Amino acid sequence: MSHAEAAPAAPPAIASGQGTGNVARLTVAQALAGANATVVYATGAILGHSLAPSPALATLPISVFVVGMAACTLPAGTIARRHGRRAAFLAGTGCGVLTGLLAALAVVLGSFWLFCAATFFGGAYAAVVLSFRFAAADCVPAERRPRALSAVMAGGVVAGIIGPQLVTHTMDLWPPYLFAATFLAQAGVAALSALVLLGVRLPMPTAAEIAGGRPLGVIARQPRFVVAVICGVVSYLLMNFLMTAAPLAMRLCGLSQEASNLGLQWHVIAMYAPSFFTGRLITRFGAPRVVAAGLALTAASAAVGLLGVDIAHFWLTLILLGLGWNFGFVGASALVLECHRPEERTRVQSLNDFIVFGTMALGSFSSGGLLTAYGWSTVLWVSFLPLAVAVAALATTAASRPTKAG
Repeated sequence: MSHAEAAPAAPPAIASGQGTGNVARLTVAQALAGANATVVYATGAILGHSLAPSPALATLPISVFVVGMAACTLPAGTIARRHGRRAAFLAGTGCGVLTGLLAALAVVLGSFWLFCAATFFGGAYAAVVLSFRFAAADCVPAERRPRALSAVMAGGVVAGIIGPQLVTHTMDLWPPYLFAATFLAQAGVAALSALVLLGVRLPMPTAAEIAGGRPLGVIARQPRFVVAVICGVVSYLLMNFLMTAAPLAMRLCGLSQEASNLGLQWHVIAMYAPSFFTGRLITRFGAPRVVAAGLALTAASAAVGLLGVDIAHFWLTLILLGLGWNFGFVGASALVLECHRPEERTRVQSLNDFIVFGTMALGSFSSGGLLTAYGWSTVLWVSFLPLAVAVAALATTAASRPTKAG
């Protein structure tokens, strides 16, 4: 199957003004909903360390968060294919509200396993939020899709401010229950995001889209799809792998919670700020080159972390990690857009995200154990192995450029 045969055609017609409005609403919703993941990453390992029956389980809540992302990606795609994307979006925000309520209750009760259940629903919410980028691409003509995709991702810049500040200003509001008020506030932010999403207007699925198009096995065997998945997996895997361990590593190195929160804030800003121009870079230089830049930045992040364990090294590691994730993940997502027909988009996009998040869960589970058993330096050294795999896969795409549809 040639790339030309699989080249994406126009999605169901959306009026220009309505498409722009959809992209704007999805960007705002991304800004609000993105705070969910930031709160979980900022507090998960710390609460896990205090609630878990064993120190080795400290990062389990974040790992369960990632499992929730993987487990709920395909069901969310099924809802979108059968009932429309907005239905999937609203189901996801419902999970976001439930996350905050359950997590606050878990903190009050001192229940580690209830907290893990809460982070599972948080992962479900995050999986739906990440599908906003593909929904935005559906709203515009093919030549504008990379920009629409990256515009929605840019909403994460605001999330990078809201999330850490939410933690900093609410974590001590309900003594002695550290972070309980934070999760109640997070539930409120998720509810606000749902109100924004009510204004999104997307076409209902067509009969062809419900049918699903070609078998997934045929689509998944496309070399370009394989490369897109590998690069997306490595970009997200390493971001999660290092960011999961960083807050606890900073605490174990004697750094303050406020320093950790601020480091995560700049990390999340770095994750999303390049999205203001990533789409233009993809249009100008091509997705493979942008992905390559992302992998190089991630490697630089690990290298900086190996140079020291003071605040500056942790912060610079997290900032470079965020930049690397943006170029790597947004570039890989743009590659996915080149691998499916319109009627196949929700199935293929859900498959891509399922593979990315499922593999990422392995990294999340191993991160805490490696940190507690062998230290921060080992976590950083291990990250170079998947980077080498991604670079090798990306090298193959240079020899198989897409064929222009004639």
